[in-house]
Amino acid sequence: MSHGRERIGVIGGSGISEFFGTSSTTVHRVGTPYGAPSAPIVEGRVGDRTVLFLPRHGVGHTIPPHRVNYRANIDALCSLGAQAIVTVSSVGSLAEDLPPGSFVLPAQFIDFTRQRPTTFFDGGKVYHVSMADPFCPDLLGLAAEAGRATGHPFATGKTYLCVEGPRFSTRAESRYFRSLAEVIGMTLVPEVTLARERGRCYACLAMVTDFDVWAEKPVEAREVVETMRGNAAGMREVLTDLLARLAAPVACRCAHALDEAGI
Repeated sequence: MSHGRERIGVIGGSGISEFFGTSSTTVHRVGTPYGAPSAPIVEGRVGDRTVLFLPRHGVGHTIPPHRVNYRANIDALCSLGAQAIVTVSSVGSLAEDLPPGSFVLPAQFIDFTRQRPTTFFDGGKVYHVSMADPFCPDLLGLAAEAGRATGHPFATGKTYLCVEGPRFSTRAESRYFRSLAEVIGMTLVPEVTLARERGRCYACLAMVTDFDVWAEKPVEAREVVETMRGNAAGMREVLTDLLARLAAPVACRCAHALDEAGI
């Protein structure tokens, strides 16, 4: 199904807490049925695209991953007209060939979260939304092109294992997780499932900040932050290039996620 993307939601994670610099912007303070989003949403222009930017962890990075109001964040972006949502996440590596500094485009995920509201459908009509292929294939293709064009290529076709956080893994957990996925993080779920329920195209641009503890050296928050800062400039370049590529009409079925999901 062909459709356009005039307004793009961007959720910034650790390392990408603002986006527009000194450009002219509008600030939206949005309320939702699920409470307040992480922060006011900042609207600006990137080329021909209207971009709605939301820092996932709030202004000043004050909200831990298990306390992010994911439902409010997605609902607020959709209420402002976001037709696609691109997110940035910092992750740990479970694979030797994905060292710190790598950029990754997850194609699958495994959910190890425990206590987060994961759906908009808590009663009334029942929906079972397919997550067989959880990310928009068109967005993934365009993001891969943007990575190559800017000299920051993505590793593709990887699996993101999402844990509750905010703690890091034990050694035993990390060794087990290596048999399941290539990267580990704390924020993908339920963002990805909520975007699907709203019929929005969604992709996660992941930045590797560390080897998880399977590599023997304990993960240290200070080193994660240093790597994050080093990754940030490159990720901004990729995002800017990707947003320009979203101008053309696209053919995907993301907007029809609920067509066959209702009971």
